[in-house]
Amino acid sequence: MAQVFEFALPDLGEGLTEAEIVRWMVSVGDVVAVDQPVVEVETAKAMVEVPCPYAGVVTARFGEEGTELPVGAPLLTVAVGAGADDVPSAGLNGAGGGASPARTESGERAAKSAEGEGAAESSGNVLVGYGTGAAPARRRRVRPPGVGQAGQAGRAGQAGTAARVGEAPQAPQAPSAAKAAPAEETAPAPSPAPATARTPQPAPPAQPSPPSPPVRDTQGARDAEGPIPVISPLVRRLAKEHGLDLRELTGSGADGLILRADVEYAVRAAERAAQQETARAEAERAAVGQTRTPLRGVRGAVADKLSRSRREIPDATCWVDADATELMNARKAMNSAAAGDKVSLIALLARICTAALARYPELNATVDTEAREIVRLDEVHLGFAAQTERGLVVPVVRNAHRRDAESLSAEFGRLTESARTGSLTPADLTGGTFTLNNYGVFGVDGSTPIINHPEAAMLGVGRITPKPWVHQGELAVRQVVQLSLTFDHRVCDGGTAGGFLRYVADCVEQPAVLLRTL
Repeated sequence: MAQVFEFALPDLGEGLTEAEIVRWMVSVGDVVAVDQPVVEVETAKAMVEVPCPYAGVVTARFGEEGTELPVGAPLLTVAVGAGADDVPSAGLNGAGGGASPARTESGERAAKSAEGEGAAESSGNVLVGYGTGAAPARRRRVRPPGVGQAGQAGRAGQAGTAARVGEAPQAPQAPSAAKAAPAEETAPAPSPAPATARTPQPAPPAQPSPPSPPVRDTQGARDAEGPIPVISPLVRRLAKEHGLDLRELTGSGADGLILRADVEYAVRAAERAAQQETARAEAERAAVGQTRTPLRGVRGAVADKLSRSRREIPDATCWVDADATELMNARKAMNSAAAGDKVSLIALLARICTAALARYPELNATVDTEAREIVRLDEVHLGFAAQTERGLVVPVVRNAHRRDAESLSAEFGRLTESARTGSLTPADLTGGTFTLNNYGVFGVDGSTPIINHPEAAMLGVGRITPKPWVHQGELAVRQVVQLSLTFDHRVCDGGTAGGFLRYVADCVEQPAVLLRTL
């Protein structure tokens, strides 16, 4: 009678926890052999063909092509040990259904496997954290010359001969093999070998068995070449994130299985050891004259935010030099033509940024790491870096995309004054979606700033200074500025970032370009 086995998606290694079904290679009713690929899946690393460790008939498949399954979810079920009447004829011999040669060969391999090796055939293709064990070796009967074919005496003499030659004990059998053992014992003995057969040689004298190695305690140190007793992908990923070597851990589960609690305990122990080492180093430095400033308040908040940005955001930077002469002339003309407050340079740059973000909205975004999603934002809340006596702060201009140059200039002035007096509110310092950093006020040309987490990009502006420049085919002295864009490479590629920066540079060089978007 057939026995149904369920084959689950195995652990594919490298901390991968799921895979997408790309193509089924078998159908329900197909006959499969041991180690025959049955499905092609795609992981975050590569395309993988998954072999089946059972030989038999496919009775069910789980998941359509395009479905994403977690590790451990069932893939298919296989009826093992089915008789000829239980298997469709097309699957066994290719008749009646026009079966392909591949299916016919699979049926022949499965039939041979079922006849010669039984339902508990082992798989040679063992994936990470998955696979069946090696098939137990069958005991070969040794029949000395002259022993009869039937009778208990003949069999007893045969067993005695095997004992005398020091035959090794047989490995434990799988359940299906154990059931087949009684039938093997009661089966008639094979006929004597023909006269032309090779005469069995006398068995050599039994050699003393080598001393058995000491039994390894599963709670002790593990062999560096042996398997790691872990079955949970979550445990593997947790250990990888904290840089732990699973071979050095002692499992508290059954048979030394490493559990999540074991990894978390090791993480806490490593943190305590690091804290003790830090305390020891501080004690050693205390003997040397030094000044120590606690990271708290504004400085502490800035340190935490910048550290998180560097830790989480894979940033990249591109830059370009631009001729800002026409922008400076336009600002001068704007301020000369109208009375009242002057339009600041940073206000014009901010207006250029909002126009560029309208063309390249990918940069006005954030990344939700928990959901693994890019969140594109509709509103532009423009932050700008301001240096104060208390440290660096980033006030935010709300709805900058809805403001004109005069409104932007007034809001920049208000927030800058509040930053200097220390009267900025939490609402003034949070919620930014893009940052403009004018480090030219410090007299430097360029920089590669750290992105203001959780934003996706920052535009840096260096000092505007006279430099030799080719203008209209001739060498001239022009007002040149270096523009740099640091962006989160998860939200876009270099083409988008380069397009954004080129548009900003074009607006700086020819302010009339900006009029098309106003």
